[in-house]
Amino acid sequence: MSTTSEPRGVRPVERGASVADMVTDEIRRSILSGDLRPGEEFSLRKLAERLDVSFIPVREALRRLEGQGLVIVGKGRSSYVAPLSHDDLHGIYRLRRQLEPEIAERACLEISPDEVDRLAEVAHSFADADANIDDVYEAHHDFHRALLAPAATAWDLATLENLWRAAERYIRLAFSARDENPLEHTHRAQAHSELLDAYRAQDPDRVRAATLTHLDENESIAHGAIR
Repeated sequence: MSTTSEPRGVRPVERGASVADMVTDEIRRSILSGDLRPGEEFSLRKLAERLDVSFIPVREALRRLEGQGLVIVGKGRSSYVAPLSHDDLHGIYRLRRQLEPEIAERACLEISPDEVDRLAEVAHSFADADANIDDVYEAHHDFHRALLAPAATAWDLATLENLWRAAERYIRLAFSARDENPLEHTHRAQAHSELLDAYRAQDPDRVRAATLTHLDENESIAHGAIR
């Protein structure tokens, strides 16, 4: 008979307008940070107790996270964190390569110079080795959303949100082993600055190539981390 583990690292959430949203964010944070590990099983009851909420928002959160490829919901009252997989990772990036370069080609002609300058400051912040890691990844998420937003539909962004969240735990795992090297933070900032240079030039072909290079490099690093 299998036993489920205590959901380590999951913090009680504060009551608010949408408890389901906060529960979703907290469980996602615990998975992305590695507090809930790939393949780890947990019960709905223990999770609800740890979060200090009822079963209802937890069920809703798990359904959302299952749609993002982060959780596998069991038939009973137990679920587990989706395991890491080379095939899943490749599938995520295969879809991203189909969507992001094409949207980026159009977005670079519509994004304002002021927005590019703002994003340059965000990219520069990626070099800060002392920044809170959760804040860094949230800023990274917002950075890529802002780059594509001028030419993306609501459906584009909703689809990409799921792909980005599914990819993030692989990326976190990949770069956690590299973060002790101070040069890694500088390299991360530089890579995003180079992407912005292509946008600033408003050259769709260059933007497409830069986007593909960025995706290829990140996928390669993530595959290495799984190994």
